[in-house]
Amino acid sequence: MAETKQSKPPAKKAAPSKAVSTESKLARLGLRTDMDLVLHLPMRYEDETEVIDIRAACLRGGQTSQVEGIVTKNEITYKPRKQMIVHIADDTGELMLRFMNFYGSQTRQLAEGTRVRARGELKHGFFGAEMVHPSYKIVNEGAPLPTSLTPVYPSGEGLSQPVLRRAIADAMGRVDWTDTLPPRLIEKMQLHGFEPAVRLLHNPPQQVDEHALAERSHPAWTRMKFDELLAQQLSLKRAQDARRQKGAAPLAAVGSLTAAFQAALPFRLTGAQARVLEEIRADLRQPYPMQRLLQGDVGSGKTVVAALAATQAIDSGFQAALMAPTEILAEQHFRKIAGWMEPLGVKVAWLTGSLKKKDKMAASALAESGEAQLVIGTHALIQETVQFARLGLVIVDEQHRFGVGQRLTLRNKGADGLVPHQLMMSATPIPRTLAMTYYADLEVSVIDELPPGRTPIVTRVIDQNRRDEVIERVHAAALDGRQVYWVCPLIEESEALQLQTATETHETLAAALPDLQVGLVHGRMKPAEKQEVMDAFTAARVHVLVATTVIEVGVDVPNASLMVIEHAERFGLSQLHQLRGRVGRGSAASVCLLLYQSPLGPVAKQRLATMRETTDGFEIARRDLEIRGPGEFLGARQSGQAMLRFADLETDGWLVDQARDVAHALLHDPAGQPVVEAHLERWLGGREEFLKV
Repeated sequence: MAETKQSKPPAKKAAPSKAVSTESKLARLGLRTDMDLVLHLPMRYEDETEVIDIRAACLRGGQTSQVEGIVTKNEITYKPRKQMIVHIADDTGELMLRFMNFYGSQTRQLAEGTRVRARGELKHGFFGAEMVHPSYKIVNEGAPLPTSLTPVYPSGEGLSQPVLRRAIADAMGRVDWTDTLPPRLIEKMQLHGFEPAVRLLHNPPQQVDEHALAERSHPAWTRMKFDELLAQQLSLKRAQDARRQKGAAPLAAVGSLTAAFQAALPFRLTGAQARVLEEIRADLRQPYPMQRLLQGDVGSGKTVVAALAATQAIDSGFQAALMAPTEILAEQHFRKIAGWMEPLGVKVAWLTGSLKKKDKMAASALAESGEAQLVIGTHALIQETVQFARLGLVIVDEQHRFGVGQRLTLRNKGADGLVPHQLMMSATPIPRTLAMTYYADLEVSVIDELPPGRTPIVTRVIDQNRRDEVIERVHAAALDGRQVYWVCPLIEESEALQLQTATETHETLAAALPDLQVGLVHGRMKPAEKQEVMDAFTAARVHVLVATTVIEVGVDVPNASLMVIEHAERFGLSQLHQLRGRVGRGSAASVCLLLYQSPLGPVAKQRLATMRETTDGFEIARRDLEIRGPGEFLGARQSGQAMLRFADLETDGWLVDQARDVAHALLHDPAGQPVVEAHLERWLGGREEFLKV
């Protein structure tokens, strides 16, 4: 689209609102203050410092060039579609400018005889040399060329680059350029000054290292990245300090229930489980709320650690609540934990949205009276009607599946105005730099060891054309006494379509394997129906379980040792890893077959290769971060953190370390407080609340 493109002029009466309109468009981009505009840095640059003649541009074909010429012809054609063709010429040759989208005003603006400067990629089309949708300017003969690279900014609807450039230039004339960092820190870290760095990024001189600018490795970019990371670290660490000022009930007792629970377990805790349990126990004894993230690969035994944390709360005279994102996962937890605890005299209540009203009220009454010492459920736990007598500990499983508001609601149900301790669990391991950057206000415990007796899962990647061979393999495994999961493809556009695929796959397999029991579970089934099929599978009455991704987490059937995932190319890495974790839970050798549809795109190829090469959840998480970037990895801001705009965690990990150390030093030095306030005001401008979990 041409740079000087004008929208239809508003009616004369509306003219005074033009500035307001631009303001609201800027606000939609989050640009509300002068400093917001100044920190709205270019995403790339165009070199408009040179004009070459049309003949030279044609010889360079395929490259971006800037030419200048007189319009010799301007026509609108309708084949194959409506488009405007503008012919321009200089002394050396002629060139076409082709516009598929254009305004009536542009045809008048680019009238014959007009001098135009156009920049774009020159291609040799059917009718000769052309630029499609170049940026252009109407100029007078001898008009001076820019002396610096032209910035191109992230923009929004109705905001042209010239409007953004003017708004940013105006803001730069008004802001307070005082550096928020003290000179000794700037010198020690060999950083650019704030004002020179920002001015260079908005107006890079001709002699600048263009590669360093494009790669964001220029010292001016380093200063911006450091400032951004420092603001984030300061904010998260302040949130952590503020949490420590809040009161929580110390859950100090590790008493008779905990001792009886551990004695009744049919296995010993692994070294890693014992280590993280001690970290959690130490936190629970404190008079301020624990905020700990328990990470562990699929099948590493997080549930038993969470149950032992709950026994410490109950031993101390308080209640515990465990919230899971799906009913099937919540029910798995309920069956397992209630099976451990009820024989020891603990009352465990079950609360989900699908319960009948009478059952819901009964479960709520048990929580409110304190009779239920442990309450397990889904989002139903956070409803206003659900109250607790003495809630001391909140456990949130697959915490990234819940929004920040949902987690806070449960935290606000603490006893006597105190904040309950919070233990969050995740089977999606978070790479170190990501944990340091986005979870800097949490303590992180990692179970980095699988229970003994687990066999590694072998993963094979197989073309969909070999489906018949896969069905034969399923038959052989079932006849050998093994059970099989068959996971249907993820169809994001339509749950109904996904359901249809699962139903059709179930019918196909039932017909192909008449001597086997083939079961089916999907998200639309009633919880009781779903549980009936799952129970039959657990009891080995069902040989093959056809399922949608409802079995992604929490399902534990040690005899299941073969998994088939159809259309594996449609799933993300973390989901594939979670699904694969449903097998390999017993002593039999386990196999996961990833069926894919050719041809594969580059990202799908990377994912499937990663799954074939490793079963290590931390390595998979690292590669997933590489492929998707932090925004998507964390679930599109749903955990409440602002995504980084300038720093890249893959390449700038060293800066994260430095920003963390500087934040710690500033926060613990009374003389550093003015620096902290000024820096946070500049970079977060009152949006600090947004960063708090």
